[in-house]
Amino acid sequence: MRVIDHLNATGGRTAFSFEILPPLKGNDIGRVYGIIDKLREFDPKYINITSHRSEVQYRELPDGSIIKKKVRKRPGSVAIASAIQNKYGITAVPHIICKGFTRDETEYALIDLNFLGVHDLLLLQGDAKGPDKSTDPKEVNLHASDLQAQVNDFNRGIYADGDPFEANATPFSYGMACYPEKHEAAPNMESDLKYAKMKVDNGASYLVTQMFFDNQKYYDFVERCRKEGINVPIIPGIKPVVFRNQLNVLPRVFRSDIPEPFASELAKCESDEQAKEVGVEWCIEQCRDLIEHGVPSIHFYTLMATESVRRVAREIY
Repeated sequence: MRVIDHLNATGGRTAFSFEILPPLKGNDIGRVYGIIDKLREFDPKYINITSHRSEVQYRELPDGSIIKKKVRKRPGSVAIASAIQNKYGITAVPHIICKGFTRDETEYALIDLNFLGVHDLLLLQGDAKGPDKSTDPKEVNLHASDLQAQVNDFNRGIYADGDPFEANATPFSYGMACYPEKHEAAPNMESDLKYAKMKVDNGASYLVTQMFFDNQKYYDFVERCRKEGINVPIIPGIKPVVFRNQLNVLPRVFRSDIPEPFASELAKCESDEQAKEVGVEWCIEQCRDLIEHGVPSIHFYTLMATESVRRVAREIY
């Protein structure tokens, strides 16, 4: 069952979904299964699997010279998505990103996913940090819109090199990202809304937001989207705070404002454990308010926050 089908079949109930991070290289998939097992009781409709580009490391050799080495620290999302979907029967949604991957590599991933029966995707530009293999648009997708065009072509039976093939019986369905507090590269919200509408007009069946902590910013964003003719589901992305330093780190990294009442309580915390409790309490109230406003789904970012997400879910589902 597709993500959009799940979203359209909630019967007025807010669905539960979450995102997981592939294990570090050298760790087996048991850690991923452990996270899923802790959250299965809340009937997740789909599970997202993040994707990451290679990292660059500089190493000093015995002779004093420096070498640059590309290091891939995590397995790809293709195999993990297939393993999850086959083990649990839950719709798996691998992230497909532009940064760090060529168009050919993206095509190989689409071929493998189709073969494995995974037909839901989340299309993203990806982290800008790290090595770029090329800036030639013939070789790489520079923007999420370019990636979207490649997936659309693949659905129509056109390879990345332009050669035709018999289109797959089940086309890929996909969501894309949106930003209630504006993408960092956008000059203004009007520009950001224009690109959000372009994503939907070109085939995105739903949008999922960057994390936010102020629900009113989400409600205002959705209202503006509707006025622009963006009528697909807009899924709130939520993350409970678990560390004291996230008071400063999250706004800097994700451009997500921390509302003053929440920030004041976090500032009083003398330990990460206290911050975790404050984060859970805020997240519970945030999610209750979202449910009261009839959101079709709440999507949780679980990185280093699985236990907090579990506690929140027990209160609201």
